[in-house]
Amino acid sequence: MTAPAHVLVFRPIIERLRRQGHEVEITARDYAQTLELLELHGIDHTHFGRHGGATRAKKVAALVSRTRAMRRFGKGKHFDLALAHGSNDLALAASSLRIPAADMFDYEFATAQHNVGCRLARRVVTPDSIPPDRLERYGAGPDKLVQYPGLKEEYYLADFEPNESVMDELGVNRERVTVVVRPPPDVSLYHRKSNKLFPAVLDRLGRDDDVHAIVLPRTQEQRMYVKALGLPSVIVPDHAVDAQSLIALADLVVSAGGTMNREAVALGTPVYTTYGGRLGGVDEWLIREGRLRPLTNARAIELQKRGTDGARTRRDPAILVNILLGTPR
Repeated sequence: MTAPAHVLVFRPIIERLRRQGHEVEITARDYAQTLELLELHGIDHTHFGRHGGATRAKKVAALVSRTRAMRRFGKGKHFDLALAHGSNDLALAASSLRIPAADMFDYEFATAQHNVGCRLARRVVTPDSIPPDRLERYGAGPDKLVQYPGLKEEYYLADFEPNESVMDELGVNRERVTVVVRPPPDVSLYHRKSNKLFPAVLDRLGRDDDVHAIVLPRTQEQRMYVKALGLPSVIVPDHAVDAQSLIALADLVVSAGGTMNREAVALGTPVYTTYGGRLGGVDEWLIREGRLRPLTNARAIELQKRGTDGARTRRDPAILVNILLGTPR
Protein backbone atom coordinates (compact mmCIF):
# COMPACT_ATOMS: atom_id res chain seq x y z
CA MET A 1 0.00 0.00 0.00
CA THR A 2 1.72 3.21 -1.14
CA ALA A 3 -1.27 5.59 -1.26
CA PRO A 4 -4.56 5.96 0.63
CA ALA A 5 -6.66 4.65 -2.27
CA HIS A 6 -4.82 1.32 -2.17
CA VAL A 7 -6.25 0.54 1.26
CA LEU A 8 -9.76 0.88 -0.12
CA VAL A 9 -9.05 -1.07 -3.31
CA PHE A 10 -7.51 -4.05 -1.57
CA ARG A 11 -9.73 -4.27 1.53
CA PRO A 12 -12.42 -6.48 -0.08
CA ILE A 13 -9.79 -8.40 -2.05
CA ILE A 14 -7.83 -9.21 1.13
CA GLU A 15 -11.02 -10.31 2.89
CA ARG A 16 -11.97 -12.68 0.08
CA LEU A 17 -8.48 -14.11 -0.29
CA ARG A 18 -8.39 -14.94 3.42
CA ARG A 19 -11.87 -16.46 3.31
CA GLN A 20 -10.58 -18.75 0.55
CA GLY A 21 -7.79 -19.89 2.87
CA HIS A 22 -4.91 -17.89 1.39
CA GLU A 23 -2.27 -16.31 3.62
CA VAL A 24 -1.97 -12.58 2.98
CA GLU A 25 0.62 -10.12 4.30
CA ILE A 26 0.37 -6.38 3.77
CA THR A 27 3.14 -3.80 3.54
CA ALA A 28 2.74 -0.02 3.39
CA ARG A 29 4.66 3.22 3.17
CA ASP A 30 4.02 6.31 5.26
CA TYR A 31 2.33 8.66 2.81
CA ALA A 32 -0.70 10.92 3.30
CA GLN A 33 -3.45 8.98 5.14
CA THR A 34 -2.33 5.47 4.09
CA LEU A 35 -1.31 4.26 7.56
CA GLU A 36 -4.25 5.96 9.24
CA LEU A 37 -6.69 4.26 6.87
CA LEU A 38 -5.09 0.87 7.45
CA GLU A 39 -5.66 1.38 11.17
CA LEU A 40 -9.19 2.67 10.55
CA HIS A 41 -10.08 -0.47 8.60
CA GLY A 42 -8.32 -2.79 11.04
CA ILE A 43 -5.82 -4.12 8.50
CA ASP A 44 -2.61 -5.46 10.05
CA HIS A 45 0.47 -4.36 8.13
CA THR A 46 4.22 -3.84 8.15
CA HIS A 47 5.30 -0.35 7.14
CA PHE A 48 8.64 0.97 5.97
CA GLY A 49 9.76 3.98 3.98
CA ARG A 50 8.15 7.31 3.16
CA HIS A 51 7.21 9.25 0.06
CA GLY A 52 10.32 10.73 -1.53
CA GLY A 53 8.87 14.18 -2.15
CA ALA A 54 8.32 16.20 -5.29
CA THR A 55 11.71 15.91 -7.06
CA ARG A 56 12.62 13.02 -9.31
CA ALA A 57 15.95 12.44 -7.55
CA LYS A 58 14.30 12.11 -4.14
CA LYS A 59 11.63 9.82 -5.58
CA VAL A 60 14.28 7.52 -7.03
CA ALA A 61 16.24 7.45 -3.78
CA ALA A 62 13.10 6.61 -1.79
CA LEU A 63 12.16 3.92 -4.30
CA VAL A 64 15.58 2.27 -3.99
CA SER A 65 15.37 2.36 -0.19
CA ARG A 66 11.84 0.93 -0.08
CA THR A 67 12.68 -1.76 -2.63
CA ARG A 68 15.60 -2.94 -0.51
CA ALA A 69 13.36 -3.05 2.57
CA MET A 70 10.65 -4.86 0.62
CA ARG A 71 13.15 -7.42 -0.63
CA ARG A 72 14.41 -8.08 2.90
CA PHE A 73 10.80 -8.47 4.04
CA GLY A 74 9.96 -11.00 1.33
CA LYS A 75 13.18 -13.01 1.20
CA GLY A 76 12.76 -16.59 2.38
CA LYS A 77 9.00 -16.34 2.98
CA HIS A 78 8.06 -18.30 -0.17
CA PHE A 79 5.37 -15.94 -1.43
CA ASP A 80 3.44 -17.21 -4.45
CA LEU A 81 2.07 -13.88 -5.67
CA ALA A 82 2.66 -10.14 -5.25
CA LEU A 83 -0.24 -7.70 -5.77
CA ALA A 84 0.01 -3.93 -6.10
CA HIS A 85 -1.85 -0.95 -7.51
CA GLY A 86 1.01 0.75 -9.32
CA SER A 87 3.59 0.35 -6.53
CA ASN A 88 6.99 -0.07 -8.16
CA ASP A 89 8.90 -0.95 -5.00
CA LEU A 90 6.89 -4.16 -4.82
CA ALA A 91 7.32 -4.84 -8.54
CA LEU A 92 11.11 -4.49 -8.29
CA ALA A 93 11.43 -6.56 -5.12
CA ALA A 94 9.13 -9.30 -6.44
CA SER A 95 11.09 -9.51 -9.68
CA SER A 96 14.40 -9.86 -7.84
CA LEU A 97 12.89 -12.62 -5.67
CA ARG A 98 11.28 -14.33 -8.70
CA ILE A 99 7.77 -13.88 -7.29
CA PRO A 100 5.04 -13.52 -9.95
CA ALA A 101 3.40 -10.09 -9.73
CA ALA A 102 0.10 -8.59 -10.84
CA ASP A 103 0.03 -4.83 -11.38
CA MET A 104 -3.28 -2.92 -11.20
CA PHE A 105 -3.84 0.71 -12.19
CA ASP A 106 -6.50 2.92 -13.77
CA TYR A 107 -4.51 5.88 -15.15
CA GLU A 108 -2.33 5.07 -18.13
CA PHE A 109 -0.16 8.18 -18.44
CA ALA A 110 2.05 7.69 -15.35
CA THR A 111 4.83 6.82 -17.80
CA ALA A 112 7.78 6.31 -15.44
CA GLN A 113 5.69 4.12 -13.13
CA HIS A 114 4.24 1.89 -15.85
CA ASN A 115 7.50 1.42 -17.73
CA VAL A 116 8.69 -0.41 -14.62
CA GLY A 117 5.55 -2.02 -13.22
CA CYS A 118 4.07 -3.31 -16.47
CA ARG A 119 7.31 -4.77 -17.78
CA LEU A 120 8.04 -6.65 -14.56
CA ALA A 121 4.49 -7.90 -13.96
CA ARG A 122 3.17 -11.25 -15.18
CA ARG A 123 -0.32 -9.74 -15.37
CA VAL A 124 -1.52 -6.15 -15.86
CA VAL A 125 -5.07 -5.37 -14.73
CA THR A 126 -6.94 -2.20 -15.78
CA PRO A 127 -10.49 -0.96 -16.44
CA ASP A 128 -11.76 -1.74 -19.92
CA SER A 129 -12.26 1.98 -20.63
CA ILE A 130 -8.48 2.33 -21.12
CA PRO A 131 -7.68 1.62 -24.80
CA PRO A 132 -5.31 -1.40 -24.90
CA ASP A 133 -3.12 0.22 -27.57
CA ARG A 134 -2.10 2.89 -25.01
CA LEU A 135 -0.56 0.18 -22.83
CA GLU A 136 1.49 -1.66 -25.45
CA ARG A 137 4.37 0.82 -25.17
CA TYR A 138 4.81 -0.32 -21.54
CA GLY A 139 5.08 -3.96 -22.54
CA ALA A 140 1.48 -4.74 -21.55
CA GLY A 141 0.34 -6.58 -24.65
CA PRO A 142 -2.46 -9.13 -25.00
CA ASP A 143 -0.32 -11.81 -23.32
CA LYS A 144 -0.38 -9.81 -20.05
CA LEU A 145 -3.33 -7.45 -20.14
CA VAL A 146 -6.65 -8.32 -18.48
CA GLN A 147 -9.37 -5.67 -18.27
CA TYR A 148 -12.42 -5.50 -16.03
CA PRO A 149 -15.73 -3.70 -16.63
CA GLY A 150 -16.58 -0.42 -14.92
CA LEU A 151 -14.64 1.39 -12.20
CA LYS A 152 -12.50 -0.11 -9.43
CA GLU A 153 -14.53 2.04 -7.03
CA GLU A 154 -17.71 0.17 -7.99
CA TYR A 155 -16.08 -3.01 -6.67
CA TYR A 156 -14.63 -1.83 -3.38
CA LEU A 157 -17.72 0.24 -2.56
CA ALA A 158 -20.11 -2.61 -3.34
CA ASP A 159 -20.80 -3.31 0.34
CA PHE A 160 -20.52 0.29 1.47
CA GLU A 161 -23.26 2.17 3.31
CA PRO A 162 -22.55 5.74 4.53
CA ASN A 163 -22.19 6.64 8.17
CA GLU A 164 -24.68 9.46 8.74
CA SER A 165 -22.80 10.77 11.79
CA VAL A 166 -19.68 11.81 9.86
CA MET A 167 -21.12 15.21 8.95
CA ASP A 168 -22.07 15.98 12.55
CA GLU A 169 -18.62 14.97 13.83
CA LEU A 170 -17.06 17.61 11.56
CA GLY A 171 -19.62 20.29 12.47
CA VAL A 172 -21.16 20.46 9.01
CA ASN A 173 -24.41 22.39 8.67
CA ARG A 174 -26.53 20.08 6.49
CA GLU A 175 -28.86 22.96 5.55
CA ARG A 176 -26.00 24.48 3.57
CA VAL A 177 -24.77 23.11 0.25
CA THR A 178 -22.10 20.61 1.33
CA VAL A 179 -19.12 20.23 -0.96
CA VAL A 180 -16.22 17.79 -0.59
CA VAL A 181 -13.00 19.20 -2.05
CA ARG A 182 -9.81 17.30 -2.91
CA PRO A 183 -6.60 19.25 -3.70
CA PRO A 184 -4.38 18.40 -6.68
CA PRO A 185 -1.60 15.78 -6.33
CA ASP A 186 1.23 18.28 -5.98
CA VAL A 187 3.91 15.63 -5.48
CA SER A 188 2.98 13.41 -8.44
CA LEU A 189 5.42 13.29 -11.35
CA TYR A 190 2.56 13.13 -13.86
CA HIS A 191 1.02 16.37 -12.49
CA ARG A 192 3.92 18.81 -12.73
CA LYS A 193 2.06 21.96 -13.73
CA SER A 194 0.67 23.99 -10.86
CA ASN A 195 -3.11 23.74 -10.64
CA LYS A 196 -4.15 27.40 -10.56
CA LEU A 197 -7.82 26.49 -10.47
CA PHE A 198 -7.70 25.00 -6.96
CA PRO A 199 -7.07 28.29 -5.07
CA ALA A 200 -9.88 29.91 -7.08
CA VAL A 201 -12.25 27.07 -6.14
CA LEU A 202 -11.31 27.42 -2.47
CA ASP A 203 -11.95 31.17 -2.57
CA ARG A 204 -15.28 30.69 -4.36
CA LEU A 205 -16.58 28.11 -1.89
CA GLY A 206 -14.88 29.37 1.25
CA ARG A 207 -16.54 32.80 1.21
CA ASP A 208 -20.09 31.61 0.50
CA ASP A 209 -22.29 31.65 3.61
CA ASP A 210 -24.63 29.07 2.03
CA VAL A 211 -21.81 26.52 1.59
CA HIS A 212 -19.83 24.22 3.83
CA ALA A 213 -16.75 22.95 1.99
CA ILE A 214 -14.91 19.99 3.54
CA VAL A 215 -11.36 19.99 2.21
CA LEU A 216 -9.53 16.65 2.40
CA PRO A 217 -5.80 17.42 2.03
CA ARG A 218 -3.31 14.87 0.73
CA THR A 219 -0.40 16.07 2.87
CA GLN A 220 0.25 18.00 6.06
CA GLU A 221 1.62 20.87 3.97
CA GLN A 222 -1.67 21.14 2.11
CA ARG A 223 -3.59 21.03 5.39
CA MET A 224 -1.55 23.92 6.80
CA TYR A 225 -1.91 25.92 3.58
CA VAL A 226 -5.72 25.63 3.49
CA LYS A 227 -6.12 26.36 7.21
CA ALA A 228 -3.90 29.44 6.94
CA LEU A 229 -6.33 30.95 4.41
CA GLY A 230 -8.88 31.36 7.20
CA LEU A 231 -11.86 30.91 4.88
CA PRO A 232 -15.05 30.93 7.00
CA SER A 233 -16.98 28.29 5.05
CA VAL A 234 -14.11 25.77 4.85
CA ILE A 235 -13.69 22.79 7.19
CA VAL A 236 -10.33 20.96 7.25
CA PRO A 237 -10.26 17.68 9.26
CA ASP A 238 -7.17 17.20 11.41
CA HIS A 239 -6.89 13.49 10.62
CA ALA A 240 -8.06 10.78 8.23
CA VAL A 241 -11.85 10.64 7.99
CA ASP A 242 -14.49 8.43 6.40
CA ALA A 243 -14.22 10.18 3.05
CA GLN A 244 -16.58 7.79 1.31
CA SER A 245 -19.40 8.65 3.73
CA LEU A 246 -18.71 12.34 3.21
CA ILE A 247 -18.90 11.89 -0.56
CA ALA A 248 -22.08 9.82 -0.38
CA LEU A 249 -23.81 12.40 1.84
CA ALA A 250 -22.50 15.55 0.15
CA ASP A 251 -24.35 17.61 -2.43
CA LEU A 252 -21.29 17.97 -4.63
CA VAL A 253 -17.65 16.90 -5.03
CA VAL A 254 -14.93 19.09 -6.59
CA SER A 255 -11.71 17.15 -6.92
CA ALA A 256 -8.38 17.17 -8.69
CA GLY A 257 -7.83 13.53 -7.78
CA GLY A 258 -8.96 10.61 -9.89
CA THR A 259 -10.00 8.23 -7.12
CA MET A 260 -12.29 10.68 -5.35
CA ASN A 261 -13.89 11.66 -8.67
CA ARG A 262 -14.69 8.06 -9.43
CA GLU A 263 -15.93 7.37 -5.89
CA ALA A 264 -18.43 10.19 -6.38
CA VAL A 265 -19.55 8.67 -9.67
CA ALA A 266 -19.90 5.22 -8.09
CA LEU A 267 -21.89 6.69 -5.18
CA GLY A 268 -24.15 8.80 -7.37
CA THR A 269 -22.87 12.21 -6.20
CA PRO A 270 -22.44 15.05 -8.75
CA VAL A 271 -18.75 15.74 -9.35
CA TYR A 272 -16.50 18.26 -11.07
CA THR A 273 -12.91 17.42 -11.98
CA THR A 274 -10.21 20.10 -11.74
CA TYR A 275 -7.44 17.70 -12.76
CA GLY A 276 -4.72 19.64 -14.58
CA GLY A 277 -2.86 16.79 -16.27
CA ARG A 278 -3.64 14.67 -19.30
CA LEU A 279 -6.99 12.92 -18.97
CA GLY A 280 -6.87 9.13 -18.99
CA GLY A 281 -9.26 6.73 -20.65
CA VAL A 282 -11.43 6.33 -17.55
CA ASP A 283 -12.08 10.08 -17.19
CA GLU A 284 -12.60 10.46 -20.93
CA TRP A 285 -15.29 7.77 -20.78
CA LEU A 286 -17.01 9.28 -17.72
CA ILE A 287 -17.06 12.73 -19.33
CA ARG A 288 -18.59 11.29 -22.52
CA GLU A 289 -21.21 9.58 -20.37
CA GLY A 290 -21.97 12.86 -18.58
CA ARG A 291 -21.06 11.41 -15.17
CA LEU A 292 -17.98 13.62 -14.68
CA ARG A 293 -17.94 17.34 -15.43
CA PRO A 294 -14.66 19.14 -16.27
CA LEU A 295 -14.26 22.50 -14.52
CA THR A 296 -12.17 25.35 -15.91
CA ASN A 297 -13.69 28.33 -14.06
CA ALA A 298 -14.56 28.39 -10.37
CA ARG A 299 -17.54 30.68 -11.05
CA ALA A 300 -19.12 27.94 -13.17
CA ILE A 301 -19.72 25.64 -10.16
CA GLU A 302 -23.44 25.00 -9.74
CA LEU A 303 -24.14 25.07 -6.01
CA GLN A 304 -27.44 23.46 -5.12
CA LYS A 305 -28.83 20.83 -2.77
CA ARG A 306 -29.24 17.37 -4.23
CA GLY A 307 -32.87 16.68 -5.01
CA THR A 308 -32.73 12.88 -5.04
CA ASP A 309 -29.99 10.33 -4.54
CA GLY A 310 -28.08 9.46 -7.69
CA ALA A 311 -27.94 5.91 -8.96
CA ARG A 312 -25.23 3.68 -7.51
CA THR A 313 -23.41 0.93 -9.38
CA ARG A 314 -22.21 -2.06 -7.35
CA ARG A 315 -19.96 -4.79 -8.75
CA ASP A 316 -18.78 -8.03 -7.17
CA PRO A 317 -15.15 -7.82 -5.91
CA ALA A 318 -14.88 -11.56 -6.54
CA ILE A 319 -14.43 -10.66 -10.21
CA LEU A 320 -11.17 -8.84 -9.37
CA VAL A 321 -10.02 -11.67 -7.10
CA ASN A 322 -10.50 -14.21 -9.89
CA ILE A 323 -8.57 -12.01 -12.33
CA LEU A 324 -5.69 -11.51 -9.90
CA LEU A 325 -5.44 -15.22 -9.08
CA GLY A 326 -5.83 -16.35 -12.68
CA THR A 327 -3.05 -18.29 -14.39
CA PRO A 328 -1.09 -15.95 -16.70
CA ARG A 329 -1.90 -16.66 -20.31
